[in-house]
Parts: sequence; structure tokens; C-alpha cells
Amino acid sequence: MADASRTVIITGAGSPRGIGRAAARRMARDGWAVALLDLNAGLAAAAAADVGTEHGVPALGIGADVTDEVSVDAAVSAVEKQLPPVRALFNIAGVTSPTRFLQTTLEEWERVMRINATGTYIVTKRVAPQMLEARKGRIVNMSSVSAQRGGGVFGGVPYSAAKAAILGFTRALAREFGPTGVTVNAVTPGVISTDIREGLTTPEREASLAADVPVGRQGTADEVAALFAFLAGDDASYLTGVTYDINGGSLIH
Repeated sequence: MADASRTVIITGAGSPRGIGRAAARRMARDGWAVALLDLNAGLAAAAAADVGTEHGVPALGIGADVTDEVSVDAAVSAVEKQLPPVRALFNIAGVTSPTRFLQTTLEEWERVMRINATGTYIVTKRVAPQMLEARKGRIVNMSSVSAQRGGGVFGGVPYSAAKAAILGFTRALAREFGPTGVTVNAVTPGVISTDIREGLTTPEREASLAADVPVGRQGTADEVAALFAFLAGDDASYLTGVTYDINGGSLIH
């Protein structure tokens, strides 16, 4: 078994084709113990078993609702008891919504905002104390190019607003945590081939999304995972409050 002396917690890590699962594989490959949190406990457990066996590191899969403080506390407590010290957190759990603004409901707005933005707040608040006490840690939050472009990719107004909130959260927290040695950064993917749009789109729409990207294709979960892994590593120790674009040129600024 690899000498995994530090743990990364990854939310939204259950989906087989998701960025969370890819990030877990990448971090395990780099020798980290991994804690995979997902609303679907079965998927989380299966993902942890696969990643742990493949890379020979401690891996724990736990069901957790990122919008519920009690659920998050229970999951993180289990991680703290069973795995090495938590030194990285990837807030990846999220949902999208392509609904046009005037057709949205308050219920949909609050659901998208709560899972994406409030979930990031809840999990970070629970995990951060251990990092602050150690004066060591990496927090990487999942935003989206939709937050920067004002939509125009797939997600509508609630999604773009929630992901924009994550950027403000990231920058303010980076400033506050700066003196402690804990860094906070954000990743803003463009069109990535994952399951987040499952049931909400068509093969024709997927092809159209790819055609709008200057490099001519959708990105992969592994490509985004590599960026998360970089921001969690020692080479990123002087980076905080940064927004990292990975969008194939769909936003150039």
C-alpha cells in the first residue's frame, strides 16, 4: 500500500464519468488517501473501492448531502477518524439547469444555488478548522465558465449565478486564510464530457456544444482532474485566490 500520509476529501465523486471520480483517481495515483463523498452512498462506496484497489491507497466512500450540515458533519467526522489528516478539499458536487429565466421557479433557483454554492460553504466550513490548525491545506472549488461568460454554454441563470457566487467565495476566503498557509482557488471548466447534463440534452446538442469550442472538442474529466491535482500540490503553494480556466478557448480574456 502506498505511503499515504494525507487525505483529500472530494465531493460529488460518485459518478463514473464525473470530474470528482477522475480527481479521486488522479490524487490516489499521486499517493493521497482519498475520501469520496456523494449523495448516492452506493456510488461513493463503489468508487472508493475501485480507486483504493487500483492505486493501493486508503479510500473511503461515504454518502453525504452537501446541503445538510448534519450529513456533512457525520461524513467528515468519519473521514477524520478513519483516514490520515485532511490536507485538501475539492468542492466538486453540483447540478446544472438549462431552464430559461422566465420559466424558472423559486424552487429551482434555490435548489441549484443550494447544491452548488451553499454546499461549497457548508463543506468548507466543516473541513477548514483541521487545515487551519495545521496551518497547511488546499481548498479547490468548482466554478464554471458560465459564471464568467454569463451563461451561453449550457447552464442558465441560476447555474451561472451559483457558480459566480463560488468565485466570490473563493477570493474572499483566500484573502482571509492567506496568513495561515491554507490556499483557496477556483477552477472554471468549459464544456466537459461528463454526466452532469445527463437527461437534459441530446447527442445533437452535445455535438453543437463541442463545435462552439475553438479547439473543436469537449474537454475530459481527466484533464480537469489534473488541474485540481496541481492546485493541491506543493508547486502551487504561492497560488491563492486564483481562477483557473480550462475551457478549450471558449472564453479568452
